[in-house]
Amino acid sequence: MSYTPMGDLGQQGLFDITRTLLQQPDLAALSETLAQLARQSALADRAALILWRDGNHRARYYTTRTSGKTEEYEDETVLAHGPIRRLLSRPEALHCGYPEFSETWPQLAGTLYQPFGHYCLLPLAAEGRIFGGCEFIRNDDRAWTEKEYSRLHALTQIVGVVAEQIQNRVTNNVDYDLLCRERDNYRILVAITNAVLSRLDMDELVSEVAKEIHYYFRIDAISVVLRSNRKGKLNIHSTHYLDANEPVHDQSEVDEAGTLSERVFKSKEMLLLNLHERDSLAPYERLLFEMWNNQIQTLCLLPLMSGDTMLGVLKLAQCDEKAFTTTNLKLLRQIAERVAIAVDNALAYQEIHRLKERLVDENLALTEQLNNVDSDFGEIIGRSEAMHNVLRQVEMVAQSDSTVLILGETGTGKELIARAIHNLSGRNARRMVKMNCAAMPAGLLESDLFGHERGAFTGASAQRIGRFELADKSSLFLDEVGDMPLELQPKLLRVLQEQEFERLGSNKLIRTDVRLIAATNRDLKQMVADREFRNDLYYRLNVFPINLPPLRERPEDIPLLVKALTFKIARRMGRNIDSIPAETLRLLTQMEWPGNVRELENVIERAVLLTRGSVLQLSLPELCVEPQTQPEPIAETPLNGEDEYQLILRVLKETNGVVAGPKGAAQRLGLKRTTLLSRMKRLGIDKDALA
Repeated sequence: MSYTPMGDLGQQGLFDITRTLLQQPDLAALSETLAQLARQSALADRAALILWRDGNHRARYYTTRTSGKTEEYEDETVLAHGPIRRLLSRPEALHCGYPEFSETWPQLAGTLYQPFGHYCLLPLAAEGRIFGGCEFIRNDDRAWTEKEYSRLHALTQIVGVVAEQIQNRVTNNVDYDLLCRERDNYRILVAITNAVLSRLDMDELVSEVAKEIHYYFRIDAISVVLRSNRKGKLNIHSTHYLDANEPVHDQSEVDEAGTLSERVFKSKEMLLLNLHERDSLAPYERLLFEMWNNQIQTLCLLPLMSGDTMLGVLKLAQCDEKAFTTTNLKLLRQIAERVAIAVDNALAYQEIHRLKERLVDENLALTEQLNNVDSDFGEIIGRSEAMHNVLRQVEMVAQSDSTVLILGETGTGKELIARAIHNLSGRNARRMVKMNCAAMPAGLLESDLFGHERGAFTGASAQRIGRFELADKSSLFLDEVGDMPLELQPKLLRVLQEQEFERLGSNKLIRTDVRLIAATNRDLKQMVADREFRNDLYYRLNVFPINLPPLRERPEDIPLLVKALTFKIARRMGRNIDSIPAETLRLLTQMEWPGNVRELENVIERAVLLTRGSVLQLSLPELCVEPQTQPEPIAETPLNGEDEYQLILRVLKETNGVVAGPKGAAQRLGLKRTTLLSRMKRLGIDKDALA
């Protein structure tokens, strides 16, 4: 029968059919669409494609079953010697009924082909060469009319063009499959990398590694083997997919000797082998064998390397040796590299966590050693009325979040009071953060308080977390707050008012919940009057002031302090001192102690060092030194600029540049320390420059 021109279908019909067929991505989709078009136009109940491969004399069959599922079948025997062979030898339409079909090709009848009414196979040709056939089947005993045959021929011509185009696209592009595999492998690699790198807990990491490898490679036994802290031992984290929905997780410690993992640790190379029941197996491999019903196991052991360091082994076991193809092994090596990075991170996190816990434990132990007096106020010792008043104030303010300003001379125990306030507050679950404003260089103080971003200034090579951020949900103790530079005080005020700040080099606002406890030995009120301290910050700090009495104003506490300090220092030095003479206590009580408790502690420490025996020995002549006669203060008289300059300069030289204190220049001039400092600044006198 001659071919009928396609125009008989109508121009619009041909256009729509051609467009629909050209949109199909592969031969299976083309076969399915052909079957749909044949049914819609009532040309056939079923349609399929049969393609011939000259190179290996094989035939491939694409059909859509009644269930709607597209199936592919290929062979070089039954199908290759069926209707397609007839079409190749006689390039004309083949049509017949089921009896003739089953008689000619009995092996196909009843297998690939169920009983039907009429069968038609039309040739698919390209450049004068037949490369397959387009198959149409009617279930009933109704033959095709001449017009229907014409339409089938026209439809087959279009399918031939589309099928040739699809084949050329796949076969001519040699790298097409390779590119697809590389794309899929890259997606797998990215998915596994994203899944495992964020895991810092080792058990979670191994579980996630196992889940991803099982999903992409259908490998059922996955283990990560790490060396134990105990010599000659291995820690094995395993996951077995005996049930795909409920994997079995296991962690065990085994002997390293004789294991396959030991071989990989020594060679640092991948190990791939088939494991047989008769092989000499280490206990763990034997257990693995028994778990999988003594089936032959194909094992792949991949080293987990961090540079030149061997971290562990990724151990994969599967009953089907086809799981470890050359392509899969290449990808699994890349996955092992990512898993090694994740294991390295998890081990580093474990070490950091261990050191952190150790630091916390050491801090608690140190605190317990220091808190040798049973009291709600820890290290604070005192039964005087002055100290009772202080401790009552501490109890009153501790449970609130109000800012506290602790005022007192050097050595009176301001930090101990701050710690007591924190420990009695609702924030005591977190450690109090402290900072000494006088001990920090002015240029670094802001960075230390608020933190900085990398590159914020010269030398800022990494991001730094500031004290305010560290003290979130806790207390921040700012000691010597009176020494804070004027230019930094507005920033401190802002944090106290707004509870937010910015790191140096960043414009991102960071909110913080910090309870501030400040302390100073300076007269902030006078500093405000001298414009050395901002008045708004002073009022913000001075919400609840606590004045600590100097030691000379609470002499009844000195015996208690001497006993406590003696026993604490003696225990620290490994000495056994169990007695303090009453005369020694009496003399210590009569002293003025300008250095307060800190000075008393230093005297006791020296006495413990010099003591031989169990009774504290203190040099009595040293304690009975008569107080030096203080130089008469130079009367403060109105002086003109030059005379005042010379007078202050002379007195500073006589006192070796010391301004404050009983032997300082302020005392000799009869001036307050802040007043003298203000005049020195006005006159341009630098005490540090004095020879």
